[in-house]
Amino acid sequence: MQNFIYKNPTEILFGKGMIREIAGRVPKEQGVLFLYGGGSIKANGVYEQVKAALKGQRVVEFGGIEPNPLFETCLKAVETIKKEKIGFILAVGGGSVLDASKFIAAAACFSGADSWSILRENGTNVKAALPIGAILTLPATGSEANGNSVISRKSTQEKLCFFSRHVFPLFSVLDPETTFSLPIKQVRNGIVDAFVHVMEQYMTYPSEAPLQDRMAESVLQTLIEVAPAALKKPKDYEARATFMWSATLALNTLIGCGVPQDWSTHMIAHELTAFYGLDHAETLAIILPGVWQYKLTAKKKKLEQYGRRVWNVKTAKEAILKTEAFFHSIKMPTRLGDYKISAKEAARKVRERFAERDSVFGEHSDITPDAVSKIIASRA
Repeated sequence: MQNFIYKNPTEILFGKGMIREIAGRVPKEQGVLFLYGGGSIKANGVYEQVKAALKGQRVVEFGGIEPNPLFETCLKAVETIKKEKIGFILAVGGGSVLDASKFIAAAACFSGADSWSILRENGTNVKAALPIGAILTLPATGSEANGNSVISRKSTQEKLCFFSRHVFPLFSVLDPETTFSLPIKQVRNGIVDAFVHVMEQYMTYPSEAPLQDRMAESVLQTLIEVAPAALKKPKDYEARATFMWSATLALNTLIGCGVPQDWSTHMIAHELTAFYGLDHAETLAIILPGVWQYKLTAKKKKLEQYGRRVWNVKTAKEAILKTEAFFHSIKMPTRLGDYKISAKEAARKVRERFAERDSVFGEHSDITPDAVSKIIASRA
């Protein structure tokens, strides 16, 4: 296991009725930007709970954050923060709202001329950010307990990510009851998203980290076991609680400590979303098996371990097939053709973009633009 320093500053408030606990955690002397998405929180009772908890405070609402949060929309929120002299951001929604809040928090304190450079430079130029609190309503991204953010730019069809210690939420509320009204497709997406997050930190090569491996495998097994109930029984509190906590642990930085990581599936998938508008989880499900097949020799030992421990199969290829079968069992397509997208065209477009950036990915930094082209072409 490699050397590492572990520090996660986010306080988790987990369970029924925990939204009320934000009352003592949001600074009363500062204006609050109440950030949310399309308005579903007004239909499921979350909006009223938040307003009650913030009673007596100066609150400015900003709705309309997109499922793939747009840079252009985030800049409007930054303008609101500066105009209204806001000192705290409360993000209420899924990973997209939380991701947007992180970029907005950083951009509001950014002294550079172009805040898009925060994403181009992967957050290395972020020196400060407004404090953030979060109320999670859609488990998926783990954004409630990490410093990651992914933002899209409509004008250039780009989707980039950044990381900064400055944008970890100070606290995050995880009430499983807020997930009861979610569309089944979003729950399916969340399960796949969390599953692939684990894989990006686990499916590399043996690295003498037995505890980290077992922790990752336990999250995978739990997601596989809880998926049917989480999908078929929307108001099963225990199933939704297990799903919610699994998604947080999948990317709260813990299982990635001291181990090599991949993330090539995410980098490729981001571009498919940018070009074709597919949901993030949909693109992950398409690309993950392709990356594994392309890197079969390099990942063989870890794939075999995963196959034995999680699926009770012996070979790397069987492990790949079992993973695709799991995605199919929760009605998640795994091919570009399922969305009427030309794999040949997608391979060309994404290859050209990565070649322009001189990008390489993977735990060995050997997934080149040409490799990306082959991986995408294999997912027709």
